[in-house]
Amino acid sequence: MVTLTRVIYVLHAFSAVTGLLSPAFIVTAFLTGWPSIIAVILNYLKRDEAYGTYLQSHFRWQIRTFWFALLWLIVMIWLFLTFIGIPLAWVIGVMTGIWVLYRILRGWLRLADAQPMPL
Repeated sequence: MVTLTRVIYVLHAFSAVTGLLSPAFIVTAFLTGWPSIIAVILNYLKRDEAYGTYLQSHFRWQIRTFWFALLWLIVMIWLFLTFIGIPLAWVIGVMTGIWVLYRILRGWLRLADAQPMPL
């Protein structure tokens, strides 16, 4: 299960880094990239196997990262559609991308130390 959790972090990271290397926001690449979509599906399929271990907190961390990033993307799109909110939408997109990268890196480092993620 530790290997699977690492693979899921790598899949999420691959999608996020794709956003760094393209004109897309990190958050949009993270949410729409096939590696992240596969990763979140794996999270849901395998989270019962991690139940009761420190890996359960990593699965929860990864799932929440995906869904909260989606929430911020929806806010960003709504602001973008108002036209007046375009600058704020851009800031939210950049900040959410940084937040996604932070959560992937923090999770990866805590997994490497065999530590659970905080609630």
